[in-house]
Amino acid sequence: MNVMAKAEKKISSAFIYFFGSFGGILFGYDIGVMTGALPFLQADWHLENAASLVGWITSAVMFGAIFGGALAGQLSDKFGRRKMILMSAIVFMVFSVLSGVSPDMGEASAYYLIIVRMLLGLAVGAASALVPAYMSEMAPAKARGRLSGLNQTMIVSGMLLSYVVDFLLKDLPGEWAWRLMLGLAAVPALILFLGVLRLPESPRFLLRKGDEAQARKVLSYIRKNPAEIDQELASIKETAKEERQANQKTSWSTLFSGKYRYLVIAGVGVAAFQQFQGANAIFYYIPLIVQKATGQAASSNLMWPIVQGVILVVGSLVYMWIADKFNRRTLLMVGGAVMGLSFILPVVINWMMPNMNPMTIVVFLCIYVAFYSFTWAPLTWVLVGEIFPLAIRGRASGLASSFNWIGSWLVGLIFPIMTASMPQEAVFAIFGIICILGVIFVKTCVPETRGHTLEEIEEQGTNHGRVKANNPEN
Repeated sequence: MNVMAKAEKKISSAFIYFFGSFGGILFGYDIGVMTGALPFLQADWHLENAASLVGWITSAVMFGAIFGGALAGQLSDKFGRRKMILMSAIVFMVFSVLSGVSPDMGEASAYYLIIVRMLLGLAVGAASALVPAYMSEMAPAKARGRLSGLNQTMIVSGMLLSYVVDFLLKDLPGEWAWRLMLGLAAVPALILFLGVLRLPESPRFLLRKGDEAQARKVLSYIRKNPAEIDQELASIKETAKEERQANQKTSWSTLFSGKYRYLVIAGVGVAAFQQFQGANAIFYYIPLIVQKATGQAASSNLMWPIVQGVILVVGSLVYMWIADKFNRRTLLMVGGAVMGLSFILPVVINWMMPNMNPMTIVVFLCIYVAFYSFTWAPLTWVLVGEIFPLAIRGRASGLASSFNWIGSWLVGLIFPIMTASMPQEAVFAIFGIICILGVIFVKTCVPETRGHTLEEIEEQGTNHGRVKANNPEN
């Protein structure tokens, strides 16, 4: 036992935060990898004119993630965040390999790949729910925005990694190219599994299960001040005591009871808007978007995903720099407004200048990606991780993740169908309107959480029904 304790004490806070957020790599890699694999897969399986089938292959992971997020949220409340992240890594490894070895059986191959990618989506959805919850429960309130933002940095780094892998493999024979692109996703999953083996469980989960000694030990890894540890333990214990006194039994209906409704609607709403704003249409289909705009073959446009990936990584680093300097709501509203204009302005310019350079839309998409990268992309997961009360955090985070993936799935599924039946500019204009609606939602329905402890957020949300915006000192 003493040997284990000594081993545990060697775990640094940097190691905990790095591997606590590393699940985002899996999330990001699978978002990005199909971008490069799809042109080769289409050619290999002769799917160039099968828009609906292409949409299903691309969006199958998101469909599975809808259920993976909800399921992992429930199970993490029972078994812990750490164990569920380990399970997600195993599932991801298995189905990544099975994707890469898809049999060539004619049309049946497409259905096989769709099913395998749906099962892979269970792990992707689980990671999207578990990582923000784990990071928010490990991070101190004053640095929670920045440290939780590590999740977004990991996601976009995973995307950039997949784009680079796609580019490096593009000169292989078509069949080998897409198979290796999909199968290599098992490598970061293995790294995650090995890293998480040494991670401690969340102190809030440990206290909820009555293990105060272990919770104190974990906090000692990541808090330098003993007084801070005592204060945080007392705060968490008080919240848990109130829940026990109320003898509360959570269920799905509990999420929308009067006590929690306001915070649940805010968190789930932001998660849903993030995807319905159309970001993943760019990330999944940018080579095809450029092909439609310029007439160049999609397989020759694999540098554009790398450009988008670099913008995303730089934006995530910018976010980590400004995360705890600006209110969450302010960043979301400014980002959403610019994103909406980036989608709408090409339509206006094309209407005024019918001979507009077709690459203009790609330039505006880069502006969209830049603002998305340091506003809605990271802040969605920061809010999902910090806005839900402890009693419902796992279940509510899972619900938010599921709504996020419903949006991602629908966007991935219908985008190729929409662009086959209407101009690309019109499709993006629809997403632009949704961005503006997202700004209105944040303005009217989302509380400010910057600078508050998780317990303060719960108290404000449940006792007052709303938090005064633009005043992080409240």
